[in-house]
Amino acid sequence: MSAPTIRYSYTVRDARGKLTKGKVEAASQAAVADKLRAMGYVPLEVRAANSGMQREITFGRKKRIKTKDLAVFSRQFATMIDAGLTMLRALTIMADQSENLELRKVLRNVKQDVEAGHSLSAAFAHNPTVFPPLMISMCRAGEAGGFLDVAMRQIADNFEADVRLRGKIKAALTYPVVVFCLAIVMCIGMLVFVVPVFSGMFEDLGGELPLPTKILVFLSGAMRFMLPVLIVGAIAFVWWWRKFGKSERVRNIVDPLKLRLPVLGNLFRKLALARFSRNLGTLLSSGVPILQSLDIVSETTGSVVISRALKEVQASVRRGESVAGPLADHDVFPPMVVQMIASGEEAGAIDQMLEKIAQFYDEEVEATTEALTALIEPLMIAFLGGVVGSMIIALYMPIFKVFDLIG
Repeated sequence: MSAPTIRYSYTVRDARGKLTKGKVEAASQAAVADKLRAMGYVPLEVRAANSGMQREITFGRKKRIKTKDLAVFSRQFATMIDAGLTMLRALTIMADQSENLELRKVLRNVKQDVEAGHSLSAAFAHNPTVFPPLMISMCRAGEAGGFLDVAMRQIADNFEADVRLRGKIKAALTYPVVVFCLAIVMCIGMLVFVVPVFSGMFEDLGGELPLPTKILVFLSGAMRFMLPVLIVGAIAFVWWWRKFGKSERVRNIVDPLKLRLPVLGNLFRKLALARFSRNLGTLLSSGVPILQSLDIVSETTGSVVISRALKEVQASVRRGESVAGPLADHDVFPPMVVQMIASGEEAGAIDQMLEKIAQFYDEEVEATTEALTALIEPLMIAFLGGVVGSMIIALYMPIFKVFDLIG
């Protein structure tokens, strides 16, 4: 008895490199692939078509390709190239073994472009939402200079350092954010569920309520009407921020404010300087022209303030002037950074100076993060205790007053 056939959809590439899609019935995916190869095609994708449970289902949004995923890919790809594997073989292995399913799909597309005769950097450039300009430019420089494995290893070092710093920042901010949210939830819970019970008791007792208790009762009554508005407003703000938070108009307002925050502003500044120094130094050491490097770095620092300064630096370099000169006019760049870049220009080793600046600010971010973590923990505990404690005292003040009258 012959095996039942299933309808499969396929994507293949012909001898001219043209993509072709279609459907066919066969007993298995392997049978489809064998049939397509016999016809002279290169199978790229074979899957069951309209087969109920066999259909790939994606819940929610697609998994985003993060910097960490690109760092792992760059490191493994560089190791494979250095070990003597061909580029196509390395891409095939990475497309099959990458933990991120979206990155697998992208790498399959990259492999197809390379098979069609495109360079690796051009294949990366066909996916600008996945591969940042820094990675594309360094890869192009590595291809031109014959040191692609070194360039990919530098990209991995750069991304790994950036991921490490971001992780430290997130670790420092997670605790205060969680405690602050917990305090808000507790306050809302007490105002909605606890205070109304005491409010009924206060009406039965009669008399004049203390001012803190009056304020608490008023907030409790208002919260019943304001809570739905606050929930809708919070959801609307999250939606708006996801859609417009990274737009230039919003960043022009938010980024300068981040640098002016009392405690965290200094941390954000050091993080932006570390990223600026590392990215620019890595590009210059890879042989990317200075003007192109400045243009790329202005988009990758994560700060509009530094991006504006780099636009002035580009104009200065085009006129044949120095890199360090325009930086001195911006407060975000400390004198030490300006002086080290100026020294690097005079010695012809600006990339090495930028690397030292990046190392310095990496250590500064780590030290500042540890200090903040040690300082914020007791402050947030005191904040949470103060908020909840003041509400409890305000609730019990009328009861204490009644006890005084009875005594």
